[in-house]
Amino acid sequence: MGTDALHADTLGTGTRLVLVHGFTQTGRCWLPLADELSLDHGVVMVDAPGHGRSAAVEVDLVSGARLLGEVGGRATYIGYSMGGRLTLHLGLLRPDLVERMVLVGATAGIDDPEERAARRRADEALADRLETVGVESFVDEWLDQPLFAGLTPDAAQRDERLHNTTAGLASSLRLAGTGTQAPLWDRVARLEMPVLLVAGARDAKFTSLAERLAAAIGPNARTTVIAGAGHSVHLEQPAAFLAALRAWLATTDHHDPRSTP
Repeated sequence: MGTDALHADTLGTGTRLVLVHGFTQTGRCWLPLADELSLDHGVVMVDAPGHGRSAAVEVDLVSGARLLGEVGGRATYIGYSMGGRLTLHLGLLRPDLVERMVLVGATAGIDDPEERAARRRADEALADRLETVGVESFVDEWLDQPLFAGLTPDAAQRDERLHNTTAGLASSLRLAGTGTQAPLWDRVARLEMPVLLVAGARDAKFTSLAERLAAAIGPNARTTVIAGAGHSVHLEQPAAFLAALRAWLATTDHHDPRSTP
């Protein structure tokens, strides 16, 4: 897989699930859910580019998606926030690898060029701030945003986030931040695999984005809104998230539009 291969931890055996975390997290942030899912699945927890033990991998979203496919192989991909954007890119680049796709608190990009440019400038300013204050202070500031107000101290997983590096996180912001993402809204109708869009009921922005994504993808997409959760649905309401995920996995278990009779 080359020197830019992404690091991944694996648990369990069976139908493969690849879990892709959000910004400032690592693959191990999925452990509370991965332990339960590994009882009847093979679970792959990937450290995304610029994060954890993939900190030295500095790539954009397109290249990051290709690397994700190399380490994950053919599987169901579950991506949260930044990880959802990587997963969406992989589904469009390599649909042969993505049996099913779950996007949690994710977007297909910012349509308006001026808004996208403003977000790019904001991500650059965040990278500068990170390089000024260091990882520990930056993570505290990041988690202090209203977006993460629903996280308990345990669910915030601060200690695990501190395994990241200044250079790695800064490269992620500059190369793979939302402002760098070309809008994919006009392409997502090409997705033929089952897609589950998950958002928290307290996260109005990403609930709206999930509904828009489902409409843009078409009949193979389903939206699930989890009560009592904000942006970090799977960490704020893990039992409800797992129940919704398992129910959807059961109903889509034998779907494969690429298979031949």
